[in-house]
Amino acid sequence: MSTLEKYLPSEREQAFLEKVVNGKYDRQIITGIAKFAREDVPQDMRAFYSREELHQILELKGTPRDLEARMPIKITRHYYEQAQYSRPMQTLVKASPRETYDLDGAEDPGKQMTYSPREGLIHKYELGLLYVASTCSAHCRFCYREELIGRKQITREDGTVAPKGLAQLGEIVEYIRGHNMLVAANGGRHPETGREKLREILMSGGDPMVLGNRNIAAWLAGLAEAGVENVRIGTKELAFHPQRFDQTFFAMLDGFHQAYPETSLRMIVHFNHPDEFLRKTPQGGYIDNPGGGLEWIAETRAAVNELARRNWITMHNQSPIIRDINDDADSLRIMQREMLRNGIENHYFFCGRDIIGHKAFNIPIERTWQVLNESQKGLSGVEAHARLSITHYKGKTEVAAVTNEPVPGVPGGERGVVIFKLLRSAADARDRCKVTIVGRNPDAIWFSGYDDRVIFDEAGLYSMYGIKPAFLKAVE
Repeated sequence: MSTLEKYLPSEREQAFLEKVVNGKYDRQIITGIAKFAREDVPQDMRAFYSREELHQILELKGTPRDLEARMPIKITRHYYEQAQYSRPMQTLVKASPRETYDLDGAEDPGKQMTYSPREGLIHKYELGLLYVASTCSAHCRFCYREELIGRKQITREDGTVAPKGLAQLGEIVEYIRGHNMLVAANGGRHPETGREKLREILMSGGDPMVLGNRNIAAWLAGLAEAGVENVRIGTKELAFHPQRFDQTFFAMLDGFHQAYPETSLRMIVHFNHPDEFLRKTPQGGYIDNPGGGLEWIAETRAAVNELARRNWITMHNQSPIIRDINDDADSLRIMQREMLRNGIENHYFFCGRDIIGHKAFNIPIERTWQVLNESQKGLSGVEAHARLSITHYKGKTEVAAVTNEPVPGVPGGERGVVIFKLLRSAADARDRCKVTIVGRNPDAIWFSGYDDRVIFDEAGLYSMYGIKPAFLKAVE
């Protein structure tokens, strides 16, 4: 079903949409391990998987550990051309048997369906997130949306079981208008949830940039008509196929800005490693730019420059820190420096989420904090804006500090502590900036690794599950 079905655009929308032209893109996508096994790929791509790797993956087909059942295999020609010389990029897109050694994880990470008032809409925080596409040009093996892209069966709040669906424009516009009317009539707060006006929407999925220009334009215009002030487009297409950012796309954006000048756009881009956007020598080193910084891949630099020169568009990069991909301070330092130099703000770095198979990708929380903080040594204050976030089921949480020394007099703090700060909580954000303090556990890759060493829980990250501070349990 089209995500635009049963929606009638206004005259202003229609006038804008009539001018939009769809581009033509040859991503040269390879989908599925079978093509590599049959050598039904270009000659130079046939060695991307070794015969041993292919054998190991094919042996798991049809079993509970089927890699493609967990996450379909997909890569673009552009990404392959960079990845063939980059071990981190290969790890990002190449399937590996380690993904299914331990299939522990949540079928609905973050319990998003609890906060889904309409199909394809997640309204957990002050902004809304929309699933407008169910795939990307290529697939990251660690993808946080593996349940959407893999079309997994999810148990809903009402007990029904079905895959997550895509948002429908008409339903979403109706919801936004209705929500904001209730907020306005109730003095600026929703009478049930306490939320303010829904003024910001993140178009996500999957990747909205796999859609045609007309489809993207319809979403932008419909959201603007509904009163949305800021639209985010979450995309990894600058890494997977930067040629998608062509003149037809920019003409569409310019037409949108002309029709809706008060609505701003925020491109939330997704670079995980500098190899995805920097040129390299045959020996594997980066190339100095005579004007400063490092040389970018031409197509990527051109797309970023076009976005940057439009002052009503801002760009923000965010990335998880994943084992064997970017858990390296030097790589993250280069990435943060080059991002800001080229007009892209460093937004968030993330600890891995508790997706199915997360133990193959996540590194310990405390090590993640140390890697990021080491990477920011030598960066200027504006280059080092990114915070480390880990998404608790209660809300987005910052790993604010990890102490290296014991905390005298604090039961459980004998080896130091970790301080979590709640950045965004569900509903009305009443607990924003409250903290939780736990005793260190260098092996913890998720909040559960600290269940037995809670010291202070003002944020309620553990009390919501009935877990009390360890020293209180000791005196009961």
